[in-house]
Amino acid sequence: MYYINIFFIYSIIGHLIESIFYTIGSGESGFLFGAWTPIYGIGSCIIIFSYRLIKNKIPKQKGKQAFFIFLIGFFLLSTIELIGGILIEKIFHKVFWDYSNFSFHIGHYIALEMAFIWGITSLLLIYVINPIVDKIEKKIPKYITWIFILLFFSDLIFTLYMKG
Repeated sequence: MYYINIFFIYSIIGHLIESIFYTIGSGESGFLFGAWTPIYGIGSCIIIFSYRLIKNKIPKQKGKQAFFIFLIGFFLLSTIELIGGILIEKIFHKVFWDYSNFSFHIGHYIALEMAFIWGITSLLLIYVINPIVDKIEKKIPKYITWIFILLFFSDLIFTLYMKG
């Protein structure tokens, strides 16, 4: 249940942060009707899982673990962003983000500048945010997780029916 809860927590946090940015700007946040953006939940789960895989294999000295977490965030989250952008465009016929105006963009879904942000965000996630979130996650009853699963899949089905 840990990764399911983590998925929902970070999907909701990501949605809230993104909504604030889009409220300041003028755009649309997320493709689902609910208050979650799955790409953040997926990305966070991948970073946390990757960290757990490497933390005992790579020594802490001289920031080796941090360097690998940065690289994993840099490359994997950019890849997820690319795949997510393509899927959303193909399924919903919408482009939710476009990095074409960035100096070092590759297509309109990924950019070197954003890859650096994903790398830095991965470090913040592992070393600052997730230790706090882990304490919250431990207190979530299983029935709440099941309610979120039901709501999420209902939202996904409804979204695909209405927007797809």
